[in-house]
Amino acid sequence: MEFQFGEKEEKFRSEIREFVKDNFPPDYFGHLFDEEMDDDAWDFAMSISKKLSQKKWLTMSWPEEYGGTGASTWERVVFGEEAGYWGIPGISMGISGTAWVGPSLMLFGTKEQQDKYIPSIAAGEPDGVWCTAYSEPDSGSDLASLQTFAQKEGDEYVINGQKVWTSCAHRARWMWLACRTNAEVTKKHHGLSLFIVDMKSKGLTVNPIKNFVGGHVFNEIFFKDVRVPANNLVGEENKGWAQLMTALSFERGVAITFCGRARRIFDELLCYAKEIDIFYKPEIRQKFADLAMDLEAAKLLAYEAAWKDHMGMTVIHEPSRDKANFDILLEKLTRIGTNMLGAFSQLDPLNKDTRWTRVKGAVEHLYYYCIGMAIAAGTTFTQKTIVGQFGLQQPKSY
Repeated sequence: MEFQFGEKEEKFRSEIREFVKDNFPPDYFGHLFDEEMDDDAWDFAMSISKKLSQKKWLTMSWPEEYGGTGASTWERVVFGEEAGYWGIPGISMGISGTAWVGPSLMLFGTKEQQDKYIPSIAAGEPDGVWCTAYSEPDSGSDLASLQTFAQKEGDEYVINGQKVWTSCAHRARWMWLACRTNAEVTKKHHGLSLFIVDMKSKGLTVNPIKNFVGGHVFNEIFFKDVRVPANNLVGEENKGWAQLMTALSFERGVAITFCGRARRIFDELLCYAKEIDIFYKPEIRQKFADLAMDLEAAKLLAYEAAWKDHMGMTVIHEPSRDKANFDILLEKLTRIGTNMLGAFSQLDPLNKDTRWTRVKGAVEHLYYYCIGMAIAAGTTFTQKTIVGQFGLQQPKSY
């Protein structure tokens, strides 16, 4: 079977590549989370967000009335592939204004919320940058057990508690918050609600969590009597679990972008193997062949999920399947890559401009971050559990 995109999609692909050529340095290689760790990278990412907005690409999947173009499924797939391959920054407006905050507000938000928050995301403005606060010290994959509490007092909610592993909180203007609004429930999935929180709120403290190489992506957040207007509640009080699952499905459905990113690293690694004259070795060619097949299979699985969405079919377990698959694939790619680079892979991933840097620093950078990526949005085991229950119709494993 031969998979081909139509003339319209291929023309769009060419337009994206021309955009990259016109707006990026010739040797540019975008790394995951660079803009969160580096001020210059952040400024560059925001400038790209604005340019993408002007071309209506930043929120191209959104309906026209919300600042999008109502792009087709396959146009979105092409954009995701190219954005991943070239490392186009600024496409998420934090974590993640474009992917789930905006779409969730379209589904569950009030007209007032839609009018206030959606335009700044679509416009690529600093006021449209978001972070997402789900995980807590004792609530990760078991998200329904979260304990940060919002107590209703008149026309406000008073929030107390703690969040952890909150990406982009040090850059964001707004927070997408999941917390508990009712502790007296028979099932932990009940009594949860979603809120919009101003990052400038009194009583809100953001502390950095630097990883072991010094990168600052994650944060811990403390709420001490943080007052939030009642009209910042998204959807119905105590019924946030269903809305949260919808938002998480948006978060997990990013496989096609990771396909592009992994393919770029594969291509760069292949060029390096040829440059240092090790590609002739049978064991090296075998590793590249295995990776090439894995990447192609992952891409086709992502295409299948997109096709189902295009056909109006219900997509439930496929985003979890694809995320679990990529968690494993990225780890394999970096393991093989670091072995090929040898000692060069032990260089400081935050200093990519030395004469010793190989493959633009991409391999060691991804190596240090792929473990955390396998935990984000639910561990690989959690994703496999979803696939087993909803894809294979197996009994719950919990």
